[in-house]
Amino acid sequence: MASSSRFLGRQLSVHEILGGGFVADVILWRRRDVSMGLLLATLASWVVFELSGYTLLRLVSNVLLLLFSIFFVWSKAAGILNRPPPPLPELHISAQVINEAAMLVSSCVNMLLSACYRIALGRDTLLFYRVAACLWLVSLVGGFADSMTLGYTSLVIVLTAPALYERYEDYVDRYLITAYGDVLYGYESYEKCFNEVEMWIMEKKKNL
Repeated sequence: MASSSRFLGRQLSVHEILGGGFVADVILWRRRDVSMGLLLATLASWVVFELSGYTLLRLVSNVLLLLFSIFFVWSKAAGILNRPPPPLPELHISAQVINEAAMLVSSCVNMLLSACYRIALGRDTLLFYRVAACLWLVSLVGGFADSMTLGYTSLVIVLTAPALYERYEDYVDRYLITAYGDVLYGYESYEKCFNEVEMWIMEKKKNL
């Protein structure tokens, strides 16, 4: 399908938009074993935390205690019995990984601060309404679910929605284009009315 019939005229595929790497393959179920494993792990963790009443801090503490105890006893026994120690790799984070992560975080933070600055000064009205709608939606959803359930639900959506969209993108884009046109028409009408009211107020102030 031509790019003009795509939502917002995009030319990249869904896989390319998601980065085109391993993460995109997992999200779009091109690595079904990894995607299915993540989905099942998410469901299992939700059952453990929500239905059994087990807390995340308690689970992490018990798992770490169990691992440390096993490796400690293994190492001590290996030294006594002249056996090789546990085959553990050296654990460290390279400076390159830290620098790349810092650059990514700083870039995202700067984008967020720039958007907040434009909204606070009233320079981007459309961005303000987008952010307001997103915050209102998050607040609405947060009223029906706690943060843990919201996190699980978000991960399930990430692992299902993009794959479904890629499969049915022709139909979805058709409806999105129609809906976007209606929203844009309503926004333009609202902005026109708002400008007229603002001009009327300015005229009234001049006449006073």
